[in-house]
Amino acid sequence: MRTLPVNWSVVRRDKVVASAEEALAGVRDGASFAVGGFGLSGIPNVLIQALYNTGVTGISVVSNNCGVDGGGLGVLLAAGRIARVTASYIGDNKEFARQYLSGELEVELTPQGSLAERLRAGGAGIPAFYTPAGVGTPVADGGLPLRHNPDGSVAVASSPKEVREFDGRPYVLEHGITTDFALVRAAKGDRHGNLVFNKSARNFNPLAAMAGRVTVAEVEELTELDPDEVHLPGVFVQRVVVLTPEQAADKGIEKRTTRS
Repeated sequence: MRTLPVNWSVVRRDKVVASAEEALAGVRDGASFAVGGFGLSGIPNVLIQALYNTGVTGISVVSNNCGVDGGGLGVLLAAGRIARVTASYIGDNKEFARQYLSGELEVELTPQGSLAERLRAGGAGIPAFYTPAGVGTPVADGGLPLRHNPDGSVAVASSPKEVREFDGRPYVLEHGITTDFALVRAAKGDRHGNLVFNKSARNFNPLAAMAGRVTVAEVEELTELDPDEVHLPGVFVQRVVVLTPEQAADKGIEKRTTRS
């Protein structure tokens, strides 16, 4: 039997791109983005800035929170580029709160664990799942304000969700999340998109990466990885951007003091 030669350039696909700008090729107005990190820990700062530079607007964002005033996703928010946010809390972002309460921004608040599982489920091809989180609250019963009128009244409220009993306990149906793009940050990565995250920067980054149809990872160090240390396999990552030492060292801190 004649054996065909193996094209290792295809088998060992190199996903590294030259710049963050090149990595964001194909983004458009109205696109949806899953963004990793927790607060300012592990957020893909370089990709967020590159997304801002594209000028896209009307985008939907799925992230644990929406950055802080002047930092992270807060930069896009302040510029009026974000139309809808799915998050677990508003946090200390005063502009986020202002836009939500004034009716400029649509916000879907969801329990933090449910948000994490919705991203994971979407990435795993699971359309929906039942969870006890939110049963007996407006999360399940509906009525959570998604958008306000300028006078502060509720313009659009959430609809009731299906609730079903299992072994005598009620559970609410939550749907998996998939997005057009995902932006994440990793401490280490290889040319095939396998990623390793550092400590709390692992929060939401692997889950966001799974949910994106096109996932872009900025990595602080490009290296060869032992398969046993990989946190997220490269099958979920399409593009890799290698940060400069200066970019890798630029990490924001939300609160430098614990009291005034």
